[in-house]
Amino acid sequence: MTVTLSRLVNLVLKLGKIINRTKNIYLEVLKQKIKLYLLIKIIDLKFMEKKEDFKGFNKDEYVPILRDESISFLYDLAKKLQPKTILEIGTYIGYSASILLSSSPNCTLDTVEIKEENANLARENLKNFGERAKVFCQDAKDFIETKLKEKKKYDFIFLDGPKGQYIRYLPILKELLESGGVLVADNVYFHGMVKMEGKIPHKHRSIVNNLRQFINEISIDSNLQTTIYDIGDGISVSYKN
Repeated sequence: MTVTLSRLVNLVLKLGKIINRTKNIYLEVLKQKIKLYLLIKIIDLKFMEKKEDFKGFNKDEYVPILRDESISFLYDLAKKLQPKTILEIGTYIGYSASILLSSSPNCTLDTVEIKEENANLARENLKNFGERAKVFCQDAKDFIETKLKEKKKYDFIFLDGPKGQYIRYLPILKELLESGGVLVADNVYFHGMVKMEGKIPHKHRSIVNNLRQFINEISIDSNLQTTIYDIGDGISVSYKN
């Protein structure tokens, strides 16, 4: 009986060593996978220029450029979908346009900006993309109405213009969007106010109400499959059936 117990103890000890060895191997494999993932991300992201290098960017002033987590999300989404035709509303100096163009090397992109100074900076910042990038300087609603008359279609639309106008753009953007295409809207929480309860400051009330209406419309529309992500200041992603 003593011999049997001794053997049993030895077996348990050996089994423990095997488990620890297996655990260490698993952890090492997991570590290597994480390293590989990070390496792939670094390789992907190295093709994206730093926003600090863009003409017109001033780190000491507020600039309407995507937050870092939103940049990563947008890049990964476009890289996964590989759209061929992209529409961006709200160019600013062209940074988000460069993210989309870098993620989808076979795409062309139309981007519209109302301020001439910003549009000129964007053209300069995007010149390395050649004919793939077209910057238009005009009112966004006028632009999309023109594209609708031309029966233009896009399979990826990035909405990052004036937040209070999202709801006005929506009916036209749905028509411009290809079946199976995606509409992505940034800053749908508007500094978190859209999710706030209680009274909204008067100067922001109209924008907040319009964004709430926009979120409601894309959420209940049977032709759209919508998810709202708590990334950055809120990003909505709507796939058209």
